[in-house]
Amino acid sequence: MERKEKMMNVLIHVILVLVSITMLVPFLWMALTAFKSVTESTSVDPFVIFPSIWRTENFTEVINNMDFFHLYLNTILLIAGRVICAVLTATMAGYAFARLNFPGKGLMFSLVMFQMMVPGQIFIIPQYLMVSKMNALDTIFALIFPGLVTAFGTFLLRQSYMGLPRDLEEAARLDGCNIGQTFLYIMAPLTRSGMVALGIFTAVFAYKDLMWPLICNNTVMPLSAALAKMQGQYTNNYPQLMAASLLACIPMIILYLIFQRQFIEGIATSGGKL
Repeated sequence: MERKEKMMNVLIHVILVLVSITMLVPFLWMALTAFKSVTESTSVDPFVIFPSIWRTENFTEVINNMDFFHLYLNTILLIAGRVICAVLTATMAGYAFARLNFPGKGLMFSLVMFQMMVPGQIFIIPQYLMVSKMNALDTIFALIFPGLVTAFGTFLLRQSYMGLPRDLEEAARLDGCNIGQTFLYIMAPLTRSGMVALGIFTAVFAYKDLMWPLICNNTVMPLSAALAKMQGQYTNNYPQLMAASLLACIPMIILYLIFQRQFIEGIATSGGKL
């Protein structure tokens, strides 16, 4: 029996290693292509994996042609703005839907669920018209605007608040706390894991958002939109494109290294996946 369990564990680990290697292949291909020439990057020879000469001019040309400082800054402001707004609004709305009773509560929550069920592209035209009426096109605020509120975050935080015992609120009420104090000092700190999970999801979704930045902005762009602008209609300089993509990965890699523990705890606690 023990031998069978050991064989099963070995088999599981082998499968996990193979799957991990498979998931790393696109990233490795991107990194290797960034050091190749255009001819090598478009070669049909399957054995041309490593570059014959490791070239760094692709990175130099990309950095000289693209203002990466402002691209990084725009991306960081986009992520920070959406995360802060999403966590604040979803925390308050989630608490209201989970713990408070008010007229129209069921209808309003149904509207939130309806927003989750329809494709996000449906809201692009109304959002564009709203930003245009505010004369906020081609600004950082325009990039953040779709993330001011989040239906997914409201649902996620509502579930977190519903999992807490009602005895906590009753004890706070007996101690003289009003609704605001109960929410701020008692309930909100207990949903920290849900907030972290929401922040992680929001940061990843904001980082890879492509359609909205291309629609609302022409000059103030995040990394995803700037990379899309590099693609030509008929030809592509793949080494430079991969070099820019490799540079674009730096913010999320740094973010993950800094918040690695919170990242893992938030995903594990929420039971979700990216």
